[in-house]
Amino acid sequence: MKTLLLVDGSSYLYRAFHGLPDLRSKANEPTGAIRGVLSMLRKLHKDYPADYSACVFDAKGKTFRDDIYPEYKANRPSMPDDLRTQVEPLHEAIKAMGWPLIMVDNVEADDVIGCLAKQAEKQGVRVIISTGDKDISQLVNEHVTVINTMPNAFRKGDEILDIAGVEAKFGLKPALIVDYLTLIGDSVDNVPGVEKVGPKTAVKWLQEYGSLDNIIANADKFGGVVGENLRKALDWLPTGRELITIKCDLDKFDGMPETFESLKLQTQDKSKLAALYDRFDFKTWQRELAVETETETPKPEIANGETGNLFDSPNKRSELNTQNHSKNSATPAISPVIEYQAITTRNFETILTNEQLDNWLAKLQSAPLICVDTETTSLEPMTAKIVGLSFSVEAGSGAYLPLTHDYFDAPEQLNFAETLSKIKPILENPDIKKVGQNLKYDQHILANHGIALNGIAHDTLLQSYVFEAHKSHGMDALSERHLGIQTITFEDVAGKGAKQVSFNQVTVEVAAEYAAEDADITLQLHHAMYPNIQADAKLDFIYSQIEMPSSQILFTIERNGVLIDRDML
Repeated sequence: MKTLLLVDGSSYLYRAFHGLPDLRSKANEPTGAIRGVLSMLRKLHKDYPADYSACVFDAKGKTFRDDIYPEYKANRPSMPDDLRTQVEPLHEAIKAMGWPLIMVDNVEADDVIGCLAKQAEKQGVRVIISTGDKDISQLVNEHVTVINTMPNAFRKGDEILDIAGVEAKFGLKPALIVDYLTLIGDSVDNVPGVEKVGPKTAVKWLQEYGSLDNIIANADKFGGVVGENLRKALDWLPTGRELITIKCDLDKFDGMPETFESLKLQTQDKSKLAALYDRFDFKTWQRELAVETETETPKPEIANGETGNLFDSPNKRSELNTQNHSKNSATPAISPVIEYQAITTRNFETILTNEQLDNWLAKLQSAPLICVDTETTSLEPMTAKIVGLSFSVEAGSGAYLPLTHDYFDAPEQLNFAETLSKIKPILENPDIKKVGQNLKYDQHILANHGIALNGIAHDTLLQSYVFEAHKSHGMDALSERHLGIQTITFEDVAGKGAKQVSFNQVTVEVAAEYAAEDADITLQLHHAMYPNIQADAKLDFIYSQIEMPSSQILFTIERNGVLIDRDML
């Protein structure tokens, strides 16, 4: 049986805007809603493969429901400017990704989804609807399933609402959802129900009487205040039901697809996507797109043996290096004698199960060198706590282990204490060699949790100090300089200024890209820089005999303080 995947884009748009931090592009354009919706769409096609698909949005302007009830949705504030500016480029990106995008005037996205679902049902096509809108539960039947990828905070993973799922959630069959919602009303859309009638009362009445029509017919039998409220609402209830009922007969409306063949996923417009990803600083997706394009077209030669920036023309990085050298001519640069070809493919994993954890523990125990990085609650090394850990054992791959992300709808994560107890022997084993960027900081963080990091073999921050003391030493700058890769910055995932959130509030999906990339890039930076240090006896002495040992002395001092002999002074 073929499958039709329908996405309530308008629902996702608002949820992404309010659920993600205030992400901004380099031009200070808001990008959080765009990133959130695109992330969900990318994930949906992986998790729910479909023969046909469409992303449906509300069209601008009023709908037929406003004609029926002028106060419909009148309680909603106007769309924030920071959200409004993201709508059009989001639509462009969705279409460039190959998703059919549908908007129909005078009706809502729910109605379009309902109509398409009914058409598919008639043709024997299975339907999956992705939304967080409870109203769409009324469409569920043997052929139609609703998935909610953003369920409440107490339910982890996607919420699956088939017939049994609807009954479990609401206590009623899908056919009674319209009656149920009519009784309780919809405060979000400003649709009144029966005053003082909540979910429990509505379910009780519908289970006893079987339908809203039977409740209306027997309204005189309901006693007390709630019975009086029911009778007061009798004239309103048919209107309320009309507002809540999804319209499923839109065949003649402009904008409706004529056949499902038009809802097949289209070929991506990669040039358009690349321009949008560049505009909004979606660096990881930009790299992935560039790698896909490289596999489809002959790779140009890079001048003079340069590694080359993934997004530059072949000679651009050579020009940039020449310019940078000119600007810093007062301090001669050390020319690399050993070139490193960066790996731009990305094979990142988010560790959410014990099976995944065990697999990675085995990799860490057997690898000749592992990269370890911590994500934390702050930059204060003596008080910060672990939010997650990232690892890499080979270039182009990495993993993020989230542990204490606690935002609304955060996925279930492994038990903090049990997981650290499993990792502790590896981190404390001096025979398992580690590399990191400023590992002294990570040492402090791990020490805050009773873990003594041993086996510290290399530190890319210290390698940079030795190899190119006159240049910046941050990982982002090192990556661009040595690997030609623009990394995801902290501001990209957590926002900027007063609206910046702590890392535990960053969504796991976004955090995983950032953290796993850090580990992968750090390991690759070691491969790029250390051979050049090793090839120079003087530099190797400074690095291995002075910088690395001094770092451990400084760690001990920072951890314990310094005892001053007052008598001697």
